[in-house]
Amino acid sequence: MNAGEAAVRGFGKVGVLLGGLSAEREVSLKSGAMVLAALRARGVDAHPFDPRDRGLEALAAERFERVFIALHGRYGEDGTMQGALELLGIPYTGSGVLASALALDKWRTKLLWQAVGVPTPPWELLRADTDFRAVVARLGLPLMVKPANEGSSIGMSKVRRAEDLEEAFALAANYDEVVIAEKFIAGTELTGGVLGDEALPLIRLETPRDFYDYEAKYLADDTRYLVPCGLAADREREVQALGLAAFRALDCRGWGRFDLMLDADGRPWFLEVNTSPGMTDHSLVPMAARHAGIAFEDLCVRILAMATLTGREGVHGR
Repeated sequence: MNAGEAAVRGFGKVGVLLGGLSAEREVSLKSGAMVLAALRARGVDAHPFDPRDRGLEALAAERFERVFIALHGRYGEDGTMQGALELLGIPYTGSGVLASALALDKWRTKLLWQAVGVPTPPWELLRADTDFRAVVARLGLPLMVKPANEGSSIGMSKVRRAEDLEEAFALAANYDEVVIAEKFIAGTELTGGVLGDEALPLIRLETPRDFYDYEAKYLADDTRYLVPCGLAADREREVQALGLAAFRALDCRGWGRFDLMLDADGRPWFLEVNTSPGMTDHSLVPMAARHAGIAFEDLCVRILAMATLTGREGVHGR
């Protein structure tokens, strides 16, 4: 038995959490299926577990030695499942309870980034009684309107006219009580994967659509993913370092992804962090990993190897 095979056997029985209850369920099912197949291809004793259909009692009864979280959005990426796994003593992939909750909440992410000096576009909270024209006057147009606690661009709109802001708010409010309007940064859209202590190669995103929405992310065939991203090597390293700082400011760990815009002057503006990014055939972290010479199966194994409890290498003891 070689070292790789020994490490895989050391994982024991592994659960792949997929599906779940959020608006991103369908994406999570795809991510989970690909992760499951990849782990099994590397000899991992991996089993699917859908929290929508089975409760915490069933999760505990499975006696998983560790789990790979392929859940997206609420009840999987927001700290709730991480907290349950902490209580059950099951090591899990990705960020802990606090970081997961903060990163999914775009409003509180921005508050923290603002406090520590991470550049993020100006924003305002929207409510039903908001003076929408006053918001436009302060932030300018265009605006991005987002539910604060959703991913995959669900419920998001790009507003070009002041009279459309209220309708965009109503759409976003269908998904979350907290809605933000964010100044649109025109320029280059970039995303950076994080694997352990390193940033993966940056990817430049280009779409003919109005913005990089759900369709562009998961369904369209005309979205362009450029790796290398086109930045000079030194500049790319600078942006990667800033991205790692933004990631760590939220106390994130293990793996994830940061998204940002470079404005016309080349200044970075960080948009959000994903602590459980997509792992589908359209997904960005696997794409960046491939460019760095890491096969999808090996990426999944490396992520699984970092499964922890509260930042420590987890051991059951049950």
